[in-house]
Formats: sequence, C-alpha cells, structure tokens
Amino acid sequence: LLSICPSYIFPCSPLITLHLKVPKKKMGTMEDHHDPYGHPGMDIEPGKTSPVAVPPPQPFFKSLQSSLKETFFPDDPLRQFKNKPRSRKIILGLQYFFPFLEWAPGYSLGFLKSDLIAGITIASLAIPQGISYAKLANLPPVLGLYSSFVPPLVYAMMGSSRDLAVGTVAVASLLTGSMLSSVVSPTENPKLFVHLAFTATLVAGVLEATLGLLRLGFTVDFLSHATIVGFMGGAATVVCLQQLKGIFGLDHFTQATDLVSVMRSVFSQEHQWRWESAVLGCGFLFFLLLTRHISKRRPKLFWISAMAPLTSVVLGSLLVYVTHAEKHGVQVIGYLKKGLNPPSLGDLAFNSPYFPVALKTGIVTGVIAMAEGIAVGRSFAMFKNYNIDGNKEMIAFGMMNIAGSLTSCYLTTGPFSRSAVNYNAGCKTAASNIVMSIAVMITLLFLTPLFYYTPLVVLSSIIISAMLGLIDYQAALHMWKIDKFDFIICISAYIGVVFGSVEIGLVIAVAMSILRVLLFVARPRTYVLGHVPNSICYRSVDQYPAAQTVPGILILDIGAPIYFANAGYLRERITRWIGEEEDRLKQAGESSLQYVILNMGAVACIDTSGISMLEEVKKIIDRRGLKLVLANPGGEVMKKLDRSKFIELLGQEWIYLTVGEAVGACKYMLHTLNPKPSSTDNV
Repeated sequence: LLSICPSYIFPCSPLITLHLKVPKKKMGTMEDHHDPYGHPGMDIEPGKTSPVAVPPPQPFFKSLQSSLKETFFPDDPLRQFKNKPRSRKIILGLQYFFPFLEWAPGYSLGFLKSDLIAGITIASLAIPQGISYAKLANLPPVLGLYSSFVPPLVYAMMGSSRDLAVGTVAVASLLTGSMLSSVVSPTENPKLFVHLAFTATLVAGVLEATLGLLRLGFTVDFLSHATIVGFMGGAATVVCLQQLKGIFGLDHFTQATDLVSVMRSVFSQEHQWRWESAVLGCGFLFFLLLTRHISKRRPKLFWISAMAPLTSVVLGSLLVYVTHAEKHGVQVIGYLKKGLNPPSLGDLAFNSPYFPVALKTGIVTGVIAMAEGIAVGRSFAMFKNYNIDGNKEMIAFGMMNIAGSLTSCYLTTGPFSRSAVNYNAGCKTAASNIVMSIAVMITLLFLTPLFYYTPLVVLSSIIISAMLGLIDYQAALHMWKIDKFDFIICISAYIGVVFGSVEIGLVIAVAMSILRVLLFVARPRTYVLGHVPNSICYRSVDQYPAAQTVPGILILDIGAPIYFANAGYLRERITRWIGEEEDRLKQAGESSLQYVILNMGAVACIDTSGISMLEEVKKIIDRRGLKLVLANPGGEVMKKLDRSKFIELLGQEWIYLTVGEAVGACKYMLHTLNPKPSSTDNV
C-alpha cells in the first residue's frame, strides 16, 4: 500500500524516486522475431501502413440518443418489443411491470407443492423474526407481523426473483429505531414514533420506485462489496450488543449504539441483572446455533434451522406459562392486537415538525434495504441460472413499501436468511411469498393471543443467532489476501459502525467507496511496455520481466480514459517516465531516447482537458528533442483528436493501428537517420 502512495500523490515529486527496474534487454535480431505484419522485428516506413480511421460524423441527436441508451438501458429492455404486433406488445408491457403474468399461465401442481412447502417453512421463520425486528426498531411487535403480510403479496406480483422472501430486516430496523429515537422517544410518545416510521417507509418506497422507473439502478453499485461487508458486519455487531438488554432482563438501556456506551450501560446496572433471563437466553441461543450448525453440515436438513426460531418461541412461551416466570423477572411480549392490517394513510406525518428526520431516515434505510435486496436476489438467481433486472426489483421494492406504509407496515426488503431458507426449501416461483402471507394472515386473525407469554429474551436470542451470520469475517480475510485497500474500506466501515454509530459507519463506508472510485479515476495506471519474446505482443515489463525494451524508444501504456480528473496527473507522470528513462540510458551508456509511443488502447474516451494535456505533452517532448507517437487510438478518441486539429498538429503519419507498427516506424527512422547503428542497437 505504501509503495503505491507516492505514485498516487506525488506523480513527479523530485523528493520521491521510485527505483523501477526496467529490464535493460534489447530487441533481438530481425531473424529472431521476423513477422510479416511488421510487428517486433520489421522496420516500417512512416505513412506506409494502414491509416487509423476517423469514424464518420453522426448527427448530434443520434449520438446523444446512443449515449443515453448505453447509460440508462444497457440491457436494452425494449428489444423484446421489436417486430411484435400491438397486442403482443401490450402483453409484454404488462409482464414487464407484473412478472407474475409470465409464470402464472404455466403454473403447475408440482410448482404449487414446492411453493407450499417453502412458504410454510419461511412463515415459521418470518413470524418470530417479524416480532423480534419490530422490537429492535422500537415499534409495537404486531407491526412486524403486519409487515410480513401485505408487502410479500405486492412483491409476488411485481418481483422478478423466484427465490427472494420478503420481510423486515435487522439492519433497516436498527436504523429506523436509532434515527427516529434521536428526536422522538418511543416510550414517551409511541404514537408519533409509529407515524414517523410509516412516513419513513413511504419515503423509502417512493425513492426506490423512482430510481427504478428512471433506470438509475447503477447508483446502488457505488456501494462496493467491501463497503457492504464492513457495514453489515458492524451493524450486526451493534444489533447483537443491543440484545444484551433482553438477555440480562434490563428495564433501562442506553439509546446509543456504539460499543462503549452499550458496555457502560450493561456493567453500570450489574446489580439489576436477572439470572433467570440470562440462563433462558443463553440456553435458547445455544439451541439456535446448534440447529444452524446441523443444517450447514447437512444441507438437506435445512428445515431444522428454519423451524428453530418458531420452536424456540413455542417452547419459551410454554416454559414461562408453566413456571410463571413472568413473575420472576422474565419479561414477556404481552398483548398483541388481533386482526389484519389497519389502514394508515391518515397517520402519515407530513405536517409534523419531525418530518425532515423521517425523510432522512427513509432515504438512508431505503438505499440500504434496496442494496441488500438486490444483492440477495442476484445471488440466488446466479445459483439457478436466471437473471433479474435490478431496476424492476427497485420498482417492486418501492411499490411494496408504498403499499406497506398505507397499511401499517414499516420498511421491508429481501433478507438473506429468509431467502436462503426459501431457496433451500425448493421454491419454484414467487408464489411462496403468497403462501407465507396467508400463514401470517391466519396468525393475525386467530393466533396472536398465543404470543402473550413469549419471553423477550427468546426474541433477543433469535436476533443474535440471525446476526452472527452477517459478520462475514471470512470475506474480510479474503480481502486482506487479495486487495489490501478493500480490506481497509471494510474495516473502516466496521469500526465506524461499532465505535461511532450506524449513521457514522454508513457515511464512512460511502466516503471510502467514493475515495476508491476517485483514486481509480484520477490516478490511472501507466506502464512501460516491452516486447515479449517469441510473440508479437508488447506487455508491461513489470508483469513480464523477460519483456525486452526497444533501444531509443519508450513505450507507455495509459490504462484509463483521459479527461479533466486525471489529465494533470498523466501529464506529470508521462514527463516523469521520460526523465527516468533518459537518466537510465545515460547511466547505462546506451543510445539516447528518440521516440515516445503512447499506447491508447485502453483510452475509451477523451475530453477537451485530455486533448490539452496531449498538446502539452507534445510540447514537452518537442523541447527535449523527441518525437511523440500514438498507437491504437479508439474511434471516439480519433473523432475528438480530428475535430481539435491535434492530428494535424501531430501528423497522421505518427498515428498507428498497433504498438508493433509504431515501433517498426520508429526503428525505420532510427536506421534511416543513423544508417551505421552502434553495437548496442543489435538489430
């Protein structure tokens, strides 16, 4: 990491010298590397090769249309509508927004059997998790059940993933609870708190649907894998720490989420710890982890870990009921309202002075939930070899959260744990979400009184068990082996969440991701190229130590588009390469540098700042008595170089299709100007 910092920050600093060991090998003889196309060993007279073409001009609006299409429609979703009758186009349009119309006509009894089993299985997980995550968000437990009823029905009609199981998630629940609790107390003003949660859910849904409709799904890609691993791991750690309140049966607990505040709150109330609650919580946590271990060792027994949370709820409720543990310090859920979701349109707090907080909460939780849901959906789609459209998923997530906010639900997405159970249970279509919704509906109508004696410590155990799976330390170790910078991003996000807050961790995670992008953009790689023996290729001398440099010629490869963000760096870096090469040749007593070839193969585009940079580099090279040569420029680059008159300034004869042709032309000129080559030329 330290070795690349000088190149990023001081591209031409006289105080920092990178002692790059460029091989001093020369080109072999023409007999050694003879090539009929004039590549390594053959000299080529300038202007005698095929010229690099300038693409024919296109009308402005056609070019703009092409650019917008590549930006917003890379998958070309309108392709399926071409050459189709109007009736078929209408059907395809409806199927695009309502994917269930694709699989519903061919739905079979076999599919129903598989989806029925999967739906019942995930319902057994969704019910206890829904109650647990609602408590985590400082919301009434019944809202967790509401959120597992309406949103899955909407997703079943509009979602494109066959395996995603919709419901509440721990991280979004924690974010909702912590961000809203900073301005409204859930205990002193629970009604307003719930209304703000509904409003934040509506904001999140509108954001998600808008991004999907505007084809802006690529914005989610700015949250890198390292960022998500670190943030989710940190959030999972914070969630586990928050459950110490339930494990120890504490009545009062800090609203802060950082490690120091939580530990201080726990140990400052040591005299209030309830051993009955701790023993019960540790016992059920051991049971849940054991069932997960069994299911991992034997995937066919996935149903054991899937049924474990509901089993824990049932056993815990029976134990409390029989022993009257609620009278001995074990806290229970208490009364749960019976009935289906009541409408909540009138509860949206648009006129509240706290609406800005709900707006911020909706945006933050919406982005996190959207990124998690799309990532989970793509993961399982890859296993079954089908594709999902990220923009369509955004629309589905948005619509189900909009519908949820109007029916007393809070934020939902596609949690990994529930989706993994759905996948392992053998689901065939999104109809498994409908089965789950029906099971939750039956629970809301008839079974909610049975949860009265459910101990809160069991819910804490369920949450801890689910969160431990999100701390992916193996992925972090893998990043350390592969990319140290990714590891730093991951750890920074994790530390920010655990020792700061979820919001601080999220800001750090996004900032580190943007910094990584800026480093790639503003500090592109440049390499010295040499000829690889027994081939016609020119490659980096760092990657191929046996690659041979060409006497009197410096070949540089530019590894990124050239525009305003990196033009200054490239000018300074190219100048530094030239200076280092001249110093090396002088110290070695070899023939002086005459030509500088820039391989433009990776330069997909260039702007006016980039063209100005090339003009400045040409002036610098001319002042040193050298000649600038371009190789392999693309069509977009040639178009702009032609319009800016740079081709006329440089000379068409000094622009070549390949590096090999450019080297051949330079060698021809070297031999023409120096017909009696020195012994060091060896050609």
